[in-house]
Amino acid sequence: MNIPSKPWPTGLSEQCEPLVRRVLAPNASHYTYTGTQTYIVGAGQEVAVIDPGPADSGAEGDPSPFKGADTNGQGHVEAILAAVGDARIGAILCTHTHRDHSPAAAVLKARTGAPIIGCAPLVLSDDGPRADSAFDQTYAPDRVLTDGERISGPDWTIEAVATPGHTSNHLCYALVESGALFTGDHVMAWSTSVVSPPDGDMSAYMASLAKLYDREDRVFYPAHGPAVEKPKQLVRGMLGHRRQRESQILRLLGEGPQTIPDMVAAMYKGLDPRLTGAAGRSVLAHLYDLRGKGMVAEDDETWRLT
Repeated sequence: MNIPSKPWPTGLSEQCEPLVRRVLAPNASHYTYTGTQTYIVGAGQEVAVIDPGPADSGAEGDPSPFKGADTNGQGHVEAILAAVGDARIGAILCTHTHRDHSPAAAVLKARTGAPIIGCAPLVLSDDGPRADSAFDQTYAPDRVLTDGERISGPDWTIEAVATPGHTSNHLCYALVESGALFTGDHVMAWSTSVVSPPDGDMSAYMASLAKLYDREDRVFYPAHGPAVEKPKQLVRGMLGHRRQRESQILRLLGEGPQTIPDMVAAMYKGLDPRLTGAAGRSVLAHLYDLRGKGMVAEDDETWRLT
């Protein structure tokens, strides 16, 4: 899907439902759509902030690639604080530690004293072609949540839902009071999630999708792109899409040994060349999954059926 034309509501507070607002960060790209959406949960004097996003553009020591981006005259952290207003931030939660999601957590904590709660720390030196989403080396949580753990404020209760796959430390967050699920990068309406080895795991990702399909969430709020009003329908389609990709790979290998670039060229007709690397990582993740099932094998970067 193409990124929609500007203007985007970068830096503005948008009401999604009575207990949920969002603020768009200035980091639009072909991997982040119009940017990372930070969610503020709660309507009273204590709120939670989910996926605070990249550190402020231009901040000292900021490694993010978003310097100089348009933030309606203010940095992203300032925009979050403006949206929070006089309320106290009771928790800063991150779905995972890619650099477009978590670096502002440390900045928000320094400004407000709020604890960083949620996913476990994870740092890898290489995450494939996604230079805009390298792992955040600054992330240091005060508390790590496990699947099913809850935290609460005066008018909100958030439950952690473990969804490994995109990354091994990925969590979604369920807002118990409204039936909303904040899905980070696990499920998005505008694009499939990148599953990039060595940390991204297709088997885990498929299991996490099945886990969400079995839930009864009313709406999904992804970190990028529009809300998902029909969650089961989307997740069912995503499961089918991944199974279709697996079938394509097996069919191609049935014609003879293949390299990943050969498979990408055959499977992703008309793909934007900037996304070829990410497509290759997704194919690799499928191949690792199939290899784990004993269905394929690799010989010197060439893959074949067993």
